[in-house]
Amino acid sequence: MNQNDRELDEIVRIARAAAAVVMDVYATPFTVEMKGPGDPVTRADRDANTLICGALEAAFPGEAILAEESVPAAEELAARFQRERVFFVDPLDGTREFADRNGEFAVMIGLSVRGRAALGVVVMPTTGEALAGRVGGDDGGGGFAFLEAKDGSRRPLRVSSVSSTADASLIVSRSHRPKELEPLLARLGITRVVPCGSVGVKIARIATAEVDLYLHGGGGAKLWDSCAPEAVLRGAGGRFTDLSGAPIDYAGPGLKLARGIIASNGALQDAVVAAARSELG
Repeated sequence: MNQNDRELDEIVRIARAAAAVVMDVYATPFTVEMKGPGDPVTRADRDANTLICGALEAAFPGEAILAEESVPAAEELAARFQRERVFFVDPLDGTREFADRNGEFAVMIGLSVRGRAALGVVVMPTTGEALAGRVGGDDGGGGFAFLEAKDGSRRPLRVSSVSSTADASLIVSRSHRPKELEPLLARLGITRVVPCGSVGVKIARIATAEVDLYLHGGGGAKLWDSCAPEAVLRGAGGRFTDLSGAPIDYAGPGLKLARGIIASNGALQDAVVAAARSELG
């Protein structure tokens, strides 16, 4: 585990500061507004967004930032996608769970380099845990991930070794389990299904080896939902692709994850991708 990654340490610090803001709101009565159908927002989202963007601008001057609560106009969005390094910020992943007060939400900051996830931090405000990871090179070397507990102690993260889909546990959305994935689950023989909110929390549970696999059909998720979790998971030895097995492209032109997600402990990835190609086309 790399103990001297100053860039990653700074992003952990920023994400933890935002998590404190989120918990300040969580401890009080708050209102939930709707940005659109099925798209809630609260003061915690906006306040954390402001803190993170300001802190990133101060710590990494001139870097491009794409954050959920401050998306630029089309021309500026396109310009930011052209940058070599882009920070993707989800200040409160799992706003619905935040509003339901079930604890399944996260603060997420990811960094893409030349269109690929490179670094990520996912903080769980209710537990005080921070998961952080850096993706290694094409040869698989140099990557790492760790969990930092509330007291600041750290331990390396490593995914499970489950290699049979019939033995795998699948984590799925608590609020909108996609019906189109049911034939795929039947084909894979998956029977152990764990509901959970927040993409970040789901991927964190794969990185900590609590579960083995996550499937997302493609509706609703954006690049800030995946960049940080992808870096953490891959740093912990897992794999993260779209439903066709292709890498997630963080260079735009759009923000939507239209081709879904398959995230796993790595050992399951090829079998799940093959099944997805057969069932979903």
